[in-house]
Amino acid sequence: MTREEDKKARPAALGGIDPGPELAAVFDDLETLLKNGDVIEALTSRGINASLALLAADALRAYLSGRKADAAEDFATAAEEIRGRLAASAEAPGSDDGSPGEPSRSNGRR
Repeated sequence: MTREEDKKARPAALGGIDPGPELAAVFDDLETLLKNGDVIEALTSRGINASLALLAADALRAYLSGRKADAAEDFATAAEEIRGRLAASAEAPGSDDGSPGEPSRSNGRR
């Protein structure tokens, strides 16, 4: 691909479009959804911790907004927590694919 073709293929890199507002709206909707009690209950029943999902979403939001250090820290924390929960569930007798985890610090539910 020539440099000119590359410029046409990536207009945002040249200041052509700003996906920031649309991405912010998507993440706002995702955050609202992941804080919904019914959604938390459904995820928890599948062994998914909504607080960890929120942390991972925050990490991706930070990365997409250029806050790479924040993103790296949040992704590392989420990965460490998920690994720990997987290891704990593998060690527990009769466990399945995951644990609902600790109550959320943000909403008091699992």
